[in-house]
Amino acid sequence: MVGLHLSLLARSHDGEGPTLSHWSEPNWTVPQEFVILGFSGWPQGLRVLLFSLLLPLYLATLAGNLLILGLALAEPTLHTPMYFFLGSLSAVEVAYTLVLTPRMLAGFLLPPGGQAVAPSTCAAQMGLFVALGGSECLLLAAMALDRYLAICRPLYYPQLMTSGLCWALLACCCLGGSILALGLTMAIFQLPFCHGGLVNHVFCDLPAVLVLACGNRELQEHVLLAACMLLLVLPLILILLSYTRVLVVILGVGDSAGRRKAFNTVASHLTVAVLHYGCATAMYARPLSSRSLEEDKLVSLIYINLTPLLYPAIYTLRNRDMQGALQRVVSQRTMGTVQQADLV
Repeated sequence: MVGLHLSLLARSHDGEGPTLSHWSEPNWTVPQEFVILGFSGWPQGLRVLLFSLLLPLYLATLAGNLLILGLALAEPTLHTPMYFFLGSLSAVEVAYTLVLTPRMLAGFLLPPGGQAVAPSTCAAQMGLFVALGGSECLLLAAMALDRYLAICRPLYYPQLMTSGLCWALLACCCLGGSILALGLTMAIFQLPFCHGGLVNHVFCDLPAVLVLACGNRELQEHVLLAACMLLLVLPLILILLSYTRVLVVILGVGDSAGRRKAFNTVASHLTVAVLHYGCATAMYARPLSSRSLEEDKLVSLIYINLTPLLYPAIYTLRNRDMQGALQRVVSQRTMGTVQQADLV
């Protein structure tokens, strides 16, 4: 039976999926369980090798983002709007990786056949993924707004970017991502499923689950593409416009040291934005008919494992304020340890 489902799944990916005539409407239902195939069909040695390579990346990603979050909370010099949003972004990244990566890593060590999950678990993972990814998209736009006001409107910046506004923007970002996640997840899981529950991906991603649905999926596909336009294209345009204006101002005023610091900050933020929106747009701003789920699985290894690791590396290695805060924390810890040793 599993072989039959795999054959049908492969045919549907090649544009030769089972027609509606092969499935009677009484069989259109939510499966008792979804099976996340992941890379279960790959040789065991290769899967173990991938696990041994990706586990250190996952731990480094967690450590880097938790370090940024901890410094943003503990270091008084970083209690500014920019580092408020940066700490919030790191918190979202930690949650994002916790939702996706552990189950993906476990899949490399499990026997062939994939991981069986309940429909509610699949829906929850999908919803959390969209909510956290959407919140991250909006947070990057909020960070661009903060840099625009700080550099282009410096006289009004302290009055405009207050603590209350920072928390309000963060709440709006999280609420916007959550509403979108709820709507997309409900839109997909209200469809009947007649192609089985084999999810040809490393997690319950939207396109990989939507391709299993029967009936008229046009509304859901249009909603998914509209969500991509709303969360990816529009914020990216606003970010590029903001940073273009920022760069014009940087090049026109201030001394060389100030220009260098501002330029490094903008370059870091812009690099993260391009990485995030570039990967997300390549993955989701396409119709189902032009997709290859096998290719999507390979690309997912990049945006699940590599891209989140680059964020803390970019911010900590290129940001002098963050480097200085880390050095102060380390020196304070060292001095405290030395003093305790002297007392003993």
